[in-house]
Amino acid sequence: MHPTHYDVVIVGAGVAGSSLAHALATLPREKPLQIALIERSFEEPDRIVGELLQPGGVDALKTLKMTSSVEGIDAITVTGYILVESGDMVRIPYPKGKEGRSFHHGRFIMGLRRVALENPNVHPIEATAADLIECPCTGQVIGVRATSKTAPAPSSIDAQQTPPAPFSVYGDLVIVADGCFSNFRNVVMGKAACKATTKSYFVGTILKDAVLPVAGHGTVILPQGSGPVLLYQISEHDTRMLIDIQHPLPSDLRAHILTNILPQLPASIQGVVSDAFTKDRIRRMPNSFLPSVQQGSPLSKKGVILLGDSWNMRHPLTGGGMTVALNDVVYLRSIFASIQNLDDWDEIRYALRHWHWGRKPLSSTINILSGTLYGLFEKDDDDYRALRKGCFKYFQLGGKCIDDPVSLLSGLSPSPLLLSSHFFAVILYAIWVVFTHPRVGSSMSANPADVKRVYDIPSADEYPQLTLKGIRMFSQACGVFLPVLWSEIRWWAPCESS
Repeated sequence: MHPTHYDVVIVGAGVAGSSLAHALATLPREKPLQIALIERSFEEPDRIVGELLQPGGVDALKTLKMTSSVEGIDAITVTGYILVESGDMVRIPYPKGKEGRSFHHGRFIMGLRRVALENPNVHPIEATAADLIECPCTGQVIGVRATSKTAPAPSSIDAQQTPPAPFSVYGDLVIVADGCFSNFRNVVMGKAACKATTKSYFVGTILKDAVLPVAGHGTVILPQGSGPVLLYQISEHDTRMLIDIQHPLPSDLRAHILTNILPQLPASIQGVVSDAFTKDRIRRMPNSFLPSVQQGSPLSKKGVILLGDSWNMRHPLTGGGMTVALNDVVYLRSIFASIQNLDDWDEIRYALRHWHWGRKPLSSTINILSGTLYGLFEKDDDDYRALRKGCFKYFQLGGKCIDDPVSLLSGLSPSPLLLSSHFFAVILYAIWVVFTHPRVGSSMSANPADVKRVYDIPSADEYPQLTLKGIRMFSQACGVFLPVLWSEIRWWAPCESS
């Protein structure tokens, strides 16, 4: 039997929960913290997202002394991206020799759990957390009521199976990290809770022995009429493929992918993609957005904290979710190091304010960037195609036009101001491209069969029309960027987007 009282009770043994358990267990204290780690199942999970860790996340693992979690799991070293648009390709390497890692999600989770459970003061409890226990006098959360995974076997064949008996786990502080489908989000945040929004899904499969355009690079393809397609190798023989498809999903996903998306992919992978989507099960995962709301307000419950995707989500296009979660753990570890009484909610609440704003440079940069990029890539009208083309050509300029954006994306440059400056530079450059760069036209010929594609530069008499187009492009880009920015800079609750 497990003891009934701990210093900290953590619900969820995923990326955030497992890394936090290790971080708190290794705090230098006179008496080590006793931590309960509650997880519905400690078997290896199977998901199609959370398989690319950016360099900023790798650095966080090093800070937490958890780098062994990516060792021995057949992880792949990632050194940058390849962006493919209309058959053209641009390489976007990570700066300063930095590296990320890609892997099977479940293997990484098992690695994190292994490191956490090597600490004797981390106590795994395989059970389903059912509800929070509150003190009847103060209303402060003091524990979790849970149900064990298995019930006692019936005494005979004819005996009725009795359901598992619930039990209670008490702690000075409860931390909920139960993921994007959190059962406790609204309970904890109360009237301050935001509602997660889902605009699209990642539809995914595994490609066997696929040959990507550049080894060791994630590949982002921007097909016409569809959201982005992501490809990255996650083990020696496996490559993850994710296709962003907007809600509502087509009635026949398989036919949609094979008919509309497959022909736009590089010829080197079309065969393995066709085999995978013809023979294998097609899996999907919602891409949700959930802005962070300051915790510890009078509108939320006392004695409990949300962490990870249960509290803050962004579109996974940039692969930044695990980087945000791991850096949140790094920051939480530093502020908990000075707190002696974890049941002193006034002290915890003060620390939460510091955490909320201290994490902002990194979390806001990744959240805003992922939301903005997806907003620019999700639509396929003429103006958005021009914005997308301008973004691609901006990267082709090289230098800081590549180094700064990829540093922002990878969690190495936590600066919303730098992000904003490059955003407007991209938009203005996209408008410049519309005016000055050759576009596809057609030759004049009396014989329709002789019409050929040619490239010509807009003439001066087209400038009024192009000026209106430029105004639309700027307006639509700001319509994507500013709402995401606003969700990060507002400081009050409740959440307006709920």
